Amino acid sequence: MYVYKLLQLYHQVPSSHRRKAEGREWKMTTITTSLHPHCNTIATVLSPLCHSSSIGNHRVQLHKKIPHLFLSSSSSWSRNSSRARMSSERLTPLPEDRIVVGLGLLSVDYLATVASYPKPDDKIRSTSLKVQGGGNSGNALTCVARLGMSPRIISKVANDNQGRDIIEELETDGVDTSYIVVSKEGNSPFTYIIIDNQTKTRTCIHQPGYPLVPDEISSANLLSALHGAEILYFDGRFPDTALEIAKEAVSKNIPILIDAERLREGLDDLLELADYAVCSAKFPQAWTETLSIPTSLVSMLLRLPKLKFVTVTLGEEGCVMLERMSDDPQMEEVDVDSLLDTLKQRKDDTVTVPTCVISPKAKLRAEGIGTVTGRLILGTAEKILPSELVDTTGAGDAFIGATLYAICAKMPAEKMLPFAAQVAAANCRGLGARAGLPWRSDPRLAPFLN
Repeated sequence: MYVYKLLQLYHQVPSSHRRKAEGREWKMTTITTSLHPHCNTIATVLSPLCHSSSIGNHRVQLHKKIPHLFLSSSSSWSRNSSRARMSSERLTPLPEDRIVVGLGLLSVDYLATVASYPKPDDKIRSTSLKVQGGGNSGNALTCVARLGMSPRIISKVANDNQGRDIIEELETDGVDTSYIVVSKEGNSPFTYIIIDNQTKTRTCIHQPGYPLVPDEISSANLLSALHGAEILYFDGRFPDTALEIAKEAVSKNIPILIDAERLREGLDDLLELADYAVCSAKFPQAWTETLSIPTSLVSMLLRLPKLKFVTVTLGEEGCVMLERMSDDPQMEEVDVDSLLDTLKQRKDDTVTVPTCVISPKAKLRAEGIGTVTGRLILGTAEKILPSELVDTTGAGDAFIGATLYAICAKMPAEKMLPFAAQVAAANCRGLGARAGLPWRSDPRLAPFLN
């Protein structure tokens, strides 16, 4: 009976939309295969249709008639679907100010999974190939959208098939693409990503498109993009354009978060205007030319007096945040490197879910650098079973997307870091930068959003 209903609904969808869906593997919705062996085929076609904004009537129809067949793409969601519905009813309201604006890279990712990374001059076969949207900014804002916020993206693509696919996928996830510049020349950015199934690492080969220059965004469009924004996010691309937009944001008291992934042209000027920074593991020491992560974080806060916090992500080792606090001349000084060692000793390695260990407020001293008043916070990562770990592509972008949400929701740091780590861990269970990004109703997020 269920299969008959599915087939009926499938044939009610216009043929043009069916053709558009067929042949594309969008794992946003699956239908349990225990009902009928043909369900997989039907689900592949219906999956994008259920989430396409262009055929909303059919989506409503499908969910109304057979809502219990539509479960999440991951097996863990399928097992907990009823829990997800229950938890979503108890979620705290979304932040009133939920507009997040981002400027940065959009691309198409070609993800090839291999048994092991090839040696020079080897010829190997991939075990799977998937094509998805990518780019730091696109990934982070997709995460923001799935968490219920209203993101707008400023970027540039070419007027080619890849560019159209990039825009369509973002719109399907609820990202406002009105401020994307579509170039008549050049190519849209794309990235070849080789995923080593043995080591669970990935290698990226990126082909950039034409840069977005300031003249391509009119004053009217810029003002429109920033109107009502709660926070502005930069991934470090298009430095000239980013700086112009950042200056406008500062004049409007819109806080800025910078993704400091690596040393880039123009990044120093952007960091001087930033309120928050999230860095890759290698960036702080490379930028400050210091010998340890804690010392480099102190150096960053001293060099960038506007920064409220800086977080460095460390993959499976978690993250470290230095949060600035009001100065107290009477407070005792503490060596920041020794303090991090103490926090590591206090960490409970038996806990598998993300947690954090927090230092008291103190004057944190970095030898030869100076002191900053604040808290040092050690965040842990979720311990993912090897059988569940699929791909780490985009984990940092997911962490940033969750951090953007947490700032808008005014989460304290001790809640923000485990939340961001949980979102990043969920993403590691899917192939590519977006397939595993959780939705707001995911039961794994309930402890943070209830």
